[in-house]
Amino acid sequence: MPLIVLPTSQLLWVRVAAQLFSCVAFSVVAREASLSHGLADWCVFCWAFSFSMTLLVLLVEHFGLQARAPVSWKNFPITMACYATLLCFSASVIFPVYFLKGQQNHGEARDRRIASTVFSCLATVAYLWEVTLTRAQPGEVVGYMATSPGLLKVCQTFVACIIFMLVSDPVSYDHHAALKWCMAVYCVCFILSAAVVVLCVGECTGFLPFPFARFLSAYGLLAVVMYLTATIIWPVFQFDKSYSHIQTRQQPTLLMVAVLTALNFLLYLADLAYSARLVFVSV
Repeated sequence: MPLIVLPTSQLLWVRVAAQLFSCVAFSVVAREASLSHGLADWCVFCWAFSFSMTLLVLLVEHFGLQARAPVSWKNFPITMACYATLLCFSASVIFPVYFLKGQQNHGEARDRRIASTVFSCLATVAYLWEVTLTRAQPGEVVGYMATSPGLLKVCQTFVACIIFMLVSDPVSYDHHAALKWCMAVYCVCFILSAAVVVLCVGECTGFLPFPFARFLSAYGLLAVVMYLTATIIWPVFQFDKSYSHIQTRQQPTLLMVAVLTALNFLLYLADLAYSARLVFVSV
């Protein structure tokens, strides 16, 4: 009787666990009619996207199709794992705050929501573990997205997406030109960071008419300066009564935008430090 030998790769089992946890997280609440809210749809999207990308990675690696994939396999899996970590983490925060805290639901509906929250947290830990296992180690030759600057790019684009959601419903940047500048900062920096991620995952950096490392440094310096202005301007023109007449119910959202703007400024500052070091080491 032939023996069945199961793979012992730690990374494989971490991915399987992450896929299982994310699948359970969205499965137990996907059919709940009372969750007809945009934030609930966002949470389900986070879990479903993470599950789908992990399934794709597992299938490609199981059938040995890495060389035929139209993306850089040194960059794609860790990029998806990093996004999945952030997505599941956001769902783990949003879901219990909006759909468990202060809710009057009891019985099976509440149990499903608690289970979904628990499995979302487990998925976050599993995806974070995957990123830890696959990120660049000292002296190891890996893709750009497995390095600290690459992972920072993922975080920058994710934080910008959260900012976009917060400022667009309701629109909170159209009553002063300075706030429109802040929105321009978010958009320009997001587009450039997303372009870097796409170029690396698509393995297209060699087609640039200039050295990729120098582009990263120049863009990083521009992003730091732009985000520094937004970090100062946003709270001044949103919370100073001489410029703004915001409603009390909007203040928590606008404060969150200010915090995320400062966070992204720090991410871009760290990114600039890594990119500048990359240029000077390469010269």
